[in-house]
Amino acid sequence: MGSEPEIECCSAEGVILGVDGGTTSTICVCLPLLPFSDHRQLPDPLPVLGHAAAGSSNHNSVGETAARETLEQVISEALSKAGKNHSAVLAICLGVSGVNHPSDQERIFSWMRNIFPSNVKIYVQNDAVAALASGTMGKLHGCVLIAGTGCIAYGFTEDGREARAAGAGPVLGDWGSGYGIASQALTAVIKAHDGRGPETTLTNCILQSLGLSAPDEIIRWTYADSSWARIAALVPLVVSCAEAGDQVADEILNNSVQELALSVKAVVQRLHLAGEDGNGSFPVVLVGGVLEANKRWDIGKEVTSSILKAYPGAFPIRPKVEPAVGAALFAWNTMMNEAQVNGHR
Repeated sequence: MGSEPEIECCSAEGVILGVDGGTTSTICVCLPLLPFSDHRQLPDPLPVLGHAAAGSSNHNSVGETAARETLEQVISEALSKAGKNHSAVLAICLGVSGVNHPSDQERIFSWMRNIFPSNVKIYVQNDAVAALASGTMGKLHGCVLIAGTGCIAYGFTEDGREARAAGAGPVLGDWGSGYGIASQALTAVIKAHDGRGPETTLTNCILQSLGLSAPDEIIRWTYADSSWARIAALVPLVVSCAEAGDQVADEILNNSVQELALSVKAVVQRLHLAGEDGNGSFPVVLVGGVLEANKRWDIGKEVTSSILKAYPGAFPIRPKVEPAVGAALFAWNTMMNEAQVNGHR
């Protein structure tokens, strides 16, 4: 009798799927069943058998029908590229933005149950779980900050408690997100045009980028298609203006830093991740385009500095694998743990 748990219905042909479903894009990866029980033993690089990409799968952004079709599409494509079919799948984790309530999990679970055999392990989580797992190689402990089109901070303790902050979407004030940054920039241009706000180089920069001739044309451009990703795509312009010395753009980015850092701090406080004295060690996984380094205005660096000032024991992690791989590792890790608990050895 070996030390590794045996998984029912598994074979050398069995695969694990991981899905990272975002507001902008959805990624699915297919991994072989990994013959290890400890994430520290994982091969580097991980063997990815299939990889597929599609558009948004956030039902709050694109609707339930489009979200379901996108998920089914990327899963089928990843399996096809791996030379596998649905019956080869042992477990799948779907980390999808917009999963904020048990009813959201149940909806996606039912979609997956319709396309997979009954023995397949199906785990549905918020996309923050996939992002955290990408930094911790499948283990859920610590806090993750995602700042892309949207933003969210999500944390987990060793004993399974969890908490989140932000992630409620643009209408409810995710101002640290790419959408939040860009929408504030558009608002600043309109206010400057009206005489309600200071002049800003954001005006010429945005107009030129969008091919518009006057600030009031921004109104029609915005409401012609107010999809979150379309608005968030303007973030690099805001960063460029801030790096060139524009005070309005600089203030927008500073506000973003404060909002993102505050989201992490709120989660850490609720879960006591830093211990009683606030100096305990815990990982903070940083994911998303907003947190990527720029020439001089580095939002991720500023957010990290703010977090470390409050919690010196925190250790920032920039994942070496993408969130979809993190989702697959979470599925693998959870499946192995369940097998051990059930006595399959």
